[in-house]
Amino acid sequence: MRVPRLPRPRSLAGQLFAMQAVLIALVVAGYALFTYLNDQRQAEDAAVRQVTAVARSIADAPSVRSAIHTSRPTTALEPYALQVMRDADVDFVTIMNPDGIRWTHPDRNEIGKRFLGRIGPALHGHTFTETYTGTLGPSVRAVTPVEENGRVIALVSAGIRVEEISARVQDQVTALLGVAGGTLLLGAVGTYVVNARLRRHTHGMNATELSHMHDYHQAALHAVREGLLMLDGQYRVALINDGGRELLGLGAPDTELIGRSVADLGLPVPLTGALLSSEPRVDEVHLTASRVLVVNTSPVSGGERRGTVVTLRDVTELQSLMGELDSERGFTQALRSQAHEAANRLHTVVSLIELGRAEEAVEFATAELELAQALTDQVVAAVREPVLAALLLGKTAQANERGVELVVSRDSRLDDGLLPDSLPARDLVTILGNLIDNAVDAAQGSVGARVTVTAYASDAEVVLRVSDTGPGVDPAHADLVFQRGFSTKPAGPGGRGLGLALVRQAVTRHEGTLTVAECDEDGEGGAVFEVRLPLRSAVGGGR
Repeated sequence: MRVPRLPRPRSLAGQLFAMQAVLIALVVAGYALFTYLNDQRQAEDAAVRQVTAVARSIADAPSVRSAIHTSRPTTALEPYALQVMRDADVDFVTIMNPDGIRWTHPDRNEIGKRFLGRIGPALHGHTFTETYTGTLGPSVRAVTPVEENGRVIALVSAGIRVEEISARVQDQVTALLGVAGGTLLLGAVGTYVVNARLRRHTHGMNATELSHMHDYHQAALHAVREGLLMLDGQYRVALINDGGRELLGLGAPDTELIGRSVADLGLPVPLTGALLSSEPRVDEVHLTASRVLVVNTSPVSGGERRGTVVTLRDVTELQSLMGELDSERGFTQALRSQAHEAANRLHTVVSLIELGRAEEAVEFATAELELAQALTDQVVAAVREPVLAALLLGKTAQANERGVELVVSRDSRLDDGLLPDSLPARDLVTILGNLIDNAVDAAQGSVGARVTVTAYASDAEVVLRVSDTGPGVDPAHADLVFQRGFSTKPAGPGGRGLGLALVRQAVTRHEGTLTVAECDEDGEGGAVFEVRLPLRSAVGGGR
């Protein structure tokens, strides 16, 4: 059995069209009714004024008074009354004596008979009007006295039939209905055109579907963790979700952000430039005060620029893990190199034994062990924090592979357990690891290539200082070196210029300071980077 399909609700555009058509019809019908009643009243008032004027004119005519005094008033007055009827466009003119006996009437058979209707007020010298049903049917009539020397000598009545008044109004109503019909048709056409355009914009969806779509839109917008930002054609915020506000560090509510220009949001200059660009951006890495973001922008166009869709992904943790992975990879390479060197030394020891030089073999092996142990003891004695100690040992091996000597200065002293929870070792690894990598890059290839690391803590702060024997930093670039993308070396496959930017981000997050200056130690030149991070105890100032 086939189940009958329920009719689909009309689209929003169709509902609006029907509603507007009915509204226009009601307005036109109401106006037509009001105009009809108004015209009816105006027609009656005009008829009253017309018959009153005709009756008074007849009553004031000297010829009428003269005819009244004749022996046969009808003979003189009847032709005159008929002439006035034709000229004044009234349906009857009746001239009668004070007793109401007619001297004139459109129907000659009614002459000599009593006038039907009131005449009392006229006998007292007053002109009055009334609607009365006489021999010609219902009519609007006026009755006025003919006075002579203060005495009423006759009465005059002029009237227009009600059906004649209605006929006049009918002509006006017919014209009105024609205009109303034209107005209704024009309004319907205009409404159809407007709603056809609305139907295209709403894709023919009805109000329920639009409501559901809005609910889904809001739910999806606030559910996704990724940031979503939509800009209009003037680069003003048109829409932003919770993730976008969090990733961009915008604490203001949506109502305050909507309509604001991107340039007024206080974002980093490179990120603002990417958002204001008319070209699409794909997987660009940008830094904010506390995050590493991957930004994608896509212009929205439909014949003209309508805006930009921006997606934001937080890769702060990923970037940190990649840094740790790079360190582990460096450790692995250093271990591989050390294993290769150890194999060479072992072969040397074996060869010396085979040549019967056992004492020389022991001395050679002992010297190598003492050298490695001395390096380890030097690092561990200065930096007892295990994560940083491991980092320095690994970086020492890496630097040695690249022909650079990494030295931990005698001023270094960083005991284990000194760092509060507010200053995790991971952030120190990010800061110190990137500074060392940058210093090794700068010192590599220089005469007496060396990188010196100083790390110590006082009651108030942790100081990390890295100096190198490289070419140094141009004072004009002292601030640019910390911006993402700046580098004095050619870009590699993964890009350059991110390390120092990450260092500044971590320092800023912990409210520390980061400076760069020329290194004057022993006249070796190069640059020295210094980081100072305040220590907050878990009780006193931890956040």
